[in-house]
Amino acid sequence: MNTRSIRLTDPKLVDAVESTLRMWDEQNICKRIWEKDHTVWSPDPTELGNRLGWLSLPNTSLEEIEEIQAFAAEISDAAMRHVVLLGMGGSSLAPEVFAHTFGSSAGYPELIVLDSTHPDAVRAVEDAIDPARTLFVVASKSGTTLETLSFFRTFWERVSKVTSVPGSHFVAITDPGSALEQLASERQFRRVFGAPSTVGGRYSALSVFGLVPAALIGVDIKRLLARAASMAAASSGSTKASENPSLQLGVTLAELALEGIDKVTFFGSPTIGALPIWIEQLVAESVGKNGKGIVPVDGEADVAPDTYGRDRLFVALCLAGDDDVARRLDALEAAGHPVVSTVLEDNFDVGAEMFRWELATAAAGAVLGINPFDQPDVQLAKSLAKEAMASKGDATTGPDADIVDAEDGAALSSAFKKWAQASPGDYLALQAYVAPSAAVAAELQEIRTALGQRLGLASTIGFGPRFLHSTGQLHKGGANNGLFLQMVDEPREDMPVPETEFTFAELIEAQAIGDAKALTQRGRRVLRVNLGSDTLAGLEKV
Repeated sequence: MNTRSIRLTDPKLVDAVESTLRMWDEQNICKRIWEKDHTVWSPDPTELGNRLGWLSLPNTSLEEIEEIQAFAAEISDAAMRHVVLLGMGGSSLAPEVFAHTFGSSAGYPELIVLDSTHPDAVRAVEDAIDPARTLFVVASKSGTTLETLSFFRTFWERVSKVTSVPGSHFVAITDPGSALEQLASERQFRRVFGAPSTVGGRYSALSVFGLVPAALIGVDIKRLLARAASMAAASSGSTKASENPSLQLGVTLAELALEGIDKVTFFGSPTIGALPIWIEQLVAESVGKNGKGIVPVDGEADVAPDTYGRDRLFVALCLAGDDDVARRLDALEAAGHPVVSTVLEDNFDVGAEMFRWELATAAAGAVLGINPFDQPDVQLAKSLAKEAMASKGDATTGPDADIVDAEDGAALSSAFKKWAQASPGDYLALQAYVAPSAAVAAELQEIRTALGQRLGLASTIGFGPRFLHSTGQLHKGGANNGLFLQMVDEPREDMPVPETEFTFAELIEAQAIGDAKALTQRGRRVLRVNLGSDTLAGLEKV
């Protein structure tokens, strides 16, 4: 079993956390959460009473293990080389974590996750696979996600060119009765896995949304669920809040955020280094609303502990025996920063941590007075993107988000000086509407490090449009303490989306425009930069 500790050097913070935990014991909060009592969060049951099914997933998902594993064996026997997951947000991040954490077992296909609408990203997947030996997993809770359906239509066309039965290469994961379930029936998909309707997307890692892709690459999902079940038992309704590992974490996150320590900064062992990308979505989308929020920070370059601002909580996620992480954590604590340490026995403890962070996030929402299961500000960017699509690029983002060409050094310098007016407690968000790659990520990291250190701010990086389904809620609904640098490029070669009248370049452009408009409407500080047709060269200029 993994070990955990929360170390707070400030007596005021210790008292705040312990006081809330004592009050929760008096009010039977933990028992009420497990009884799915919506009044823990709000008297209004909307998106509360029907969003707590994740609490029982470590046990109820066991009922589907044999069926999922049998299907995974069938695909392995069919000698499929790749599984391509077509999804966004909650449908794609857990599978990405499992692929990074476990890799593919011998005899099982490689998993590729596609969650970028940039034509270069779609083309990169197309170039990496043989459609005749690929299984496509179309994952969408609602079944209406525009990005996911665009991916599906593209690869349906590709597969149809190499086989007369394209449906045999497609699997759907969706809620019962969804538009995707109907589409899968019409096109005779190989399989449809029904997801529990009482589980929201970002809480669905331990449902078929996470388990099916994991099993397809040979992960022992029964063992993964056993670790999650162990954490659920340790966090049960009969456990005192002061002894409950999940509630301790959640109350700590929220109480520190109320004191302005709202930048939760992750680091840890490389093998489990993808876990924070999933936690980032869970936390940011759940509690970034009503002018409040907790900002997850993942992948920042290490700096000396005494150079960080006092708005940081550091969270270490490491495997047993990783002394480097332990030493860094000790140095941060010695510098006066609050720290959370989690030592995992092995990779399968990722299942336990997923459940722990789900319950912790729900608990943090209760402390902050926030419904952690809705996403009220996500739709705004979608609606504005739809308007931009309808106008075929003629929509403007308004004077506060005019775009600057990276080629124009003088204009870029002037725009940066005007935009980069930061105050203590702010954070920096780099939003890259470009195709993800190792080279691009390295350039973005350089920009992030330079800007973050110059401004003295915590910093984040998100590839568009994937972050719209996660941190995008925090950006628009959380506190107005973000500086947003949106970077777009000009794809050298566009790609039409089959069965539609638009292209991927038009789609990602509209999504960037919609996002910028939504941010400016909420009074956020936004700078947009056009990197041009050579993305790397544009990033170097920035």
